[in-house]
Amino acid sequence: MSKLYNTIGLIGKPNHQGASATIFALHQYLRDNHYNVLVENSVANSISIDDMQVRALTDIGEQADLAIVVGGDGYMLGAARVLACYNIGVIGVNRGNLGFLTDLAPNDIIDPLAKILAGESRSEQRFIIEAEVYRHGKLKSSNSAVNEAVLHAGKVASMIEFEVYIDNSFMFSQRSDGLIISTPTGSTAYSMSAGGPILTPNLNALSLVPMFPHTLTSRPIVVDGESEIKLILANENQESLQVSCDGHVILAVMPGDEVIIKKSEYTIRLVHPLNHDYFNVLRSKLSWGNKLY
Repeated sequence: MSKLYNTIGLIGKPNHQGASATIFALHQYLRDNHYNVLVENSVANSISIDDMQVRALTDIGEQADLAIVVGGDGYMLGAARVLACYNIGVIGVNRGNLGFLTDLAPNDIIDPLAKILAGESRSEQRFIIEAEVYRHGKLKSSNSAVNEAVLHAGKVASMIEFEVYIDNSFMFSQRSDGLIISTPTGSTAYSMSAGGPILTPNLNALSLVPMFPHTLTSRPIVVDGESEIKLILANENQESLQVSCDGHVILAVMPGDEVIIKKSEYTIRLVHPLNHDYFNVLRSKLSWGNKLY
């Protein structure tokens, strides 16, 4: 009987005792069950395994059929941004705090993983976004984001001024600490903390959430996911401006620059156990009430 997955990549948070222990256990289980196992090089240095196949993250994307990421949502985001370029399924093992993107618990991983490897699973595609910075009409920098792209000043509590266009139609101008453009995946992250709406993952939508706007009438707004969002920075701004992608990658922005944010051509394929339920995740992570009866 042929396997659904033949080569599996193991990716983990470096120098994290719990993540290293989980990677070691997963490696042993997968090798015992005759899978070809690749270990990402940043975590391989903290694990002692004979005949370990060590690969760069991009090599895992090219060579593996499935990637198992061990860590919190933050580490999952970093890996997912790279793996989105490849047709590879991704499973998350939670070694962080909330764990909206990491389904499996490290203390109960083998049984649900065995079922997933046997085909008892469900998968979903999550879209990501691209942020591009243009200066005098020329592309200066770009990067992708799974959760959100955030325009903000380089220092805390510094107001900036900008215009917002949706598909080249002027929407509004604003003076605020910045603006969060969030995907449905990111709607339970920074956007939610700033008062933004929760978007279910199947929605083709983006939310725009102002950060401490200098007006009482500014509110979050949800737009079509196919929209191109353009931000034009006023020339009167200070020079220390940034666009942050998932809080990891920083793109420098100058007064007068244009920032274009739109859906990427790539998506992330998340693999879940059959009993995965998005609303159950929300109830658990956000301490919502259970059924009355």
